[in-house]
Amino acid sequence: MELEKACPEKLVDTNTALSKIKNGSRVFIGSGCGEPQHLIRTMVEDLSMQDTMLYQMLSWTFADYVDDREFMKRFSLKLFFISAHMRKAAFEGKIDYIPTYLSQIPRYFAKGHIALDVALIQVSPPDEFGYCSLGVSVDITLAGMQNAKLVIAQVNPRMPRTWGDSMVHINEIDYLVPFEEPLVETRPHFKNPQVAERIGYYVNQLVDDGATLQIGFGHLPNTILQQLSGKRDLGIHTQLITDAFLPLFEQNVITNRKKTLHPGKVLTSMCMGSEKLYRFIHDNPMFYFSSSEYVNDPTVIALNDNLISISSALEVDLTGQVCTDSMGHLFYSGIGDQVDFLRGSAMSKGGFSVIALPSTAQNGKVSRIVPHLSQGAGVATTRGDVNFVVTEYGIAELSGKSIYQRVMELAQIAHPQFREELIDVAKSRHYIFADQLPPSQDDLIFLERYKNQMTLKNGKTVEYRPLLPSDEFAYRNFYYSLQEKTIYYRFFYKMKVFSHEVVQKQWSSVDYRKNMSMIGLVRIGGYQEIIAIGSYADDSNGLAEVAFVVREDFQSMGIASHLLASMQQIAKENEFTGFSAMVLRENTAMLQVFKKRYPHAKASIRNGNEISILMDFSDAVEWGRKVTSDKPGEDDVCVCPASDA
Repeated sequence: MELEKACPEKLVDTNTALSKIKNGSRVFIGSGCGEPQHLIRTMVEDLSMQDTMLYQMLSWTFADYVDDREFMKRFSLKLFFISAHMRKAAFEGKIDYIPTYLSQIPRYFAKGHIALDVALIQVSPPDEFGYCSLGVSVDITLAGMQNAKLVIAQVNPRMPRTWGDSMVHINEIDYLVPFEEPLVETRPHFKNPQVAERIGYYVNQLVDDGATLQIGFGHLPNTILQQLSGKRDLGIHTQLITDAFLPLFEQNVITNRKKTLHPGKVLTSMCMGSEKLYRFIHDNPMFYFSSSEYVNDPTVIALNDNLISISSALEVDLTGQVCTDSMGHLFYSGIGDQVDFLRGSAMSKGGFSVIALPSTAQNGKVSRIVPHLSQGAGVATTRGDVNFVVTEYGIAELSGKSIYQRVMELAQIAHPQFREELIDVAKSRHYIFADQLPPSQDDLIFLERYKNQMTLKNGKTVEYRPLLPSDEFAYRNFYYSLQEKTIYYRFFYKMKVFSHEVVQKQWSSVDYRKNMSMIGLVRIGGYQEIIAIGSYADDSNGLAEVAFVVREDFQSMGIASHLLASMQQIAKENEFTGFSAMVLRENTAMLQVFKKRYPHAKASIRNGNEISILMDFSDAVEWGRKVTSDKPGEDDVCVCPASDA
């Protein structure tokens, strides 16, 4: 459509359009990479414009002016989110921050809580029907222009045309200012990619194929996306699209096929990135852009099954409170979309949230897992809203956990140098037992290679991993779920109490090398339960004493045999040459497990009813084949028939 013919009265130069803004006006500015840079610069350069209040979510261009005293005298800048470019100005008190959920901002405009006189926006040229596109910035921009008394639009041919609720007819715009310029480009860069990769590694474990994801603001969430390249059929419902998504589109990882809301579509509000990204979303029907009022509404978010919210934080305290927008008294970023999506994911069928953050700040000098939030820090996310917290040291699951459990979960994923201190503070506050042992101060990333899983004949999947101090409650629940006969077979006497003191005694010897415990977990009713435990401890002469217990409803499914094979691999890595075991004579099932894997094991009777077994790793067979490698599928010498145990 030719603007000169369609609406010549609206087509004006920049100065004419901006002359309509009166002193004292409340002016909304389009967000992020969609901000009308030319209109902003011209407005600032017009010295006749005085006492103007500016509202914006993410701001870039104003960063060029906030150190100018004259600018600060003439304009008052109010931001809903503090971008990295505006952080210094925020620390110096040169801008005003409005803390609020993104989903609520459009309502503030509509109800007049934040009344707007003028909206400065940027749009694409109109199509043949007179519709322009808000392109990369629909978010709160749509509501800003709909509720302003005067709308001035910079018409930029470089603005992508996006599908969804981004279309604005020229009749809704008062003045059109044609001006072509590149859009703002931004490419987040995380300072410590090794830390980000480790965090992404753990987040990857929580994301199943077919899940729908939300990725929050910040450098870290973008880096995490790189670790999801092996997933299938992911969907996207998120406030912001960045370049980090592009590889997942190109690899067909993101298909949106399994989404229950807007299937086949990426639902989003805004886009911030490179020119390559802007060309990718241009006229791409896969993307549906809508306002923050819709995209960030928790009740809308919850319509997605298996919605996983992934966002970052500045610090998390030992009870699970999360700070995202301030460093003490200094405002750093914003509440943004985190709370909206945390609550939406909690209502989603199969959904949950993940808070991801590095374990330290200031080059390792400060822990981000803290006894209490910094003085002045805001609680953006309450302790009742958090599901998982992830650092480069692991995953803490907080949902439904007590303060004691939360302390142990979070101390376990803190940087090793701060773990003992965190435990000491927790003891002083009576959060945990006075005799609680701190988590290992080692970097336990090596335990990740010990994790594995198997699928049972009934279709359930058993996940195996090392036992951790934070498993104490689950460990005790497992023990008390066992029948008396099973307990007797494991401990050789009818132990009635499995107390905190008993568990602590076991932790005191676990070092994950000479002493190891592996657990098998099955997801039951949305949560994982321990259904098996295998342990070994340094015996003597290069041997480790091994023992297993499997819950009765999972016996005779091959679980003990699988654990035995896993334990052997770990023991060999730690320079053991074989296992020893004491088994009650009537425990024929366990005897069969050992005999099946070690057909030449040496057995002798002790104390009339106990059998001592010595097993050499060089004698091991698996599924009827000689074990010549610890890697499944590399053994080829048939020795004996396999039997399930």
